Amino acid sequence: MAQHSRFPVAPPHRAPEREATSHLALRAYATFSMFSALAYSWWYNLLGEIGALVLLGILLVATLAIWIPSLSRRRGAQAYAWRRLPWIALGYVGLALASAIWSQWPVATLLTWVALAGVTLQGLFLADMLTWGEIVRALEVALRWIVGGSLAFEAWVALAIGHPILPNFFRVSGDPDPHWYWVRGNLFDAWLVGDRVQGIVGNSNLLGMLCVVALIVFAVRLRVSIIDRLSAEVVTSRVVWIVLAAWLLVRAGSATSAVSGAAAVAVLAAALAMRRQRTPGGRTRVYAALTAIAAAGAAICWLGYDRIVGLLGRDGGLTGRADIWSAVIERALTHPVAGNGFSSPWVPWDPAFDGWIVDHDITVFQAHSMWLDAFLQLGVLGVVLIAGVFGSAVWRAWFIAVDRPRWDAHDDRAYSPLTLVPLLVMWALLAQGLAESNPIMLWGWMLMVMFVSRIKVTPELTHPDRDAEIGTRAPRRGVHRTADPAVRAES
Repeated sequence: MAQHSRFPVAPPHRAPEREATSHLALRAYATFSMFSALAYSWWYNLLGEIGALVLLGILLVATLAIWIPSLSRRRGAQAYAWRRLPWIALGYVGLALASAIWSQWPVATLLTWVALAGVTLQGLFLADMLTWGEIVRALEVALRWIVGGSLAFEAWVALAIGHPILPNFFRVSGDPDPHWYWVRGNLFDAWLVGDRVQGIVGNSNLLGMLCVVALIVFAVRLRVSIIDRLSAEVVTSRVVWIVLAAWLLVRAGSATSAVSGAAAVAVLAAALAMRRQRTPGGRTRVYAALTAIAAAGAAICWLGYDRIVGLLGRDGGLTGRADIWSAVIERALTHPVAGNGFSSPWVPWDPAFDGWIVDHDITVFQAHSMWLDAFLQLGVLGVVLIAGVFGSAVWRAWFIAVDRPRWDAHDDRAYSPLTLVPLLVMWALLAQGLAESNPIMLWGWMLMVMFVSRIKVTPELTHPDRDAEIGTRAPRRGVHRTADPAVRAES
């Protein structure tokens, strides 16, 4: 018969600790900062050039005001791990600044370097001040604002305004090129295949890529809610957001985003296949199979290039990108080693870029390839540094995703869905970088710096003493797991 004991085997139940108001405010600020970086063109189109610069300047000052006192208060084991900074990425930022010495467009170099330094600082700040779970959650909320705001804005223009609108709500005489419009009001023209929508960011390709990142984050959060057996309302809400993001991705009609999403799905399948292996021999066989599949896929893309781009609704020149790449390569070869000078994005009013490459009566502001952009601006040195940044980032993210969490003798802990987010986002950015330059400027660069910095400082996403994270399956017998109730509260 069971008897009452004064020596229970489990700790007494207690309510989870409430988060400090200051930390709640920090999380809210981090979410707003992420939204402002991801939807930077929203602020530009809404507030104008001066208003957007003022807002971003305020955010930069606020970040320094929050971060510097926090760094100065830390001592001992809590001190900032300066040796674990993403030095290759910082080397790229340093080379960009140094290029002002030999730049063919020095004013554009200094102006755009300030933006690069700002988003780099934001990435380091977010990686240092937030846990892995808070990073993913803040990213989810920011992307919800973009998806929901885009749907609401498109619906408002289509139903209430009834005609396309220009950035800053300008009015012009005549009928400008459709590419000048902020939003065209095409949301209800068709349910799936129809005129492309642009959302609050005012660009179909940018909106499509943000939807790809949103689908990655939303799907991971949905998996977390299922594992942690959250309420039906939470699960249903996350399913709805996935459906909305998928619909917006289709309506954006971006071939680049479709390829990036396909790359993320392929990497997800590879990571899940690797997670199922229990022995080194099994992993070796999976690596061999993945190598063969990758080689076959590359051969198919090479031989069936015209048919593939046709299925994506594009021509062999990738909607004018071939002409842009030809002009960029021609200028890049004039200074192949150190480049012509940093400028990401290109400053359209600078004489070096004004009217150089024009598409739909608009001066192009990027090379539509991060590799060619790096080659044009910083030469072979820049290409090597970018390859180092993405190569090291993908390498670290892969092993975090496919290796079990381990910080002591236990080697059979369950995987966390959160470990897939950095890997899938990085591969989506890599795929996008073939035809866009976003991964090395503004929001793309901020995400890379944030993930790389966080991976180097805290490679374990589920360590109970450092990050009480979510999304870990119920432990099997003999498997250690923290009893901290904050694990559930993280959801």
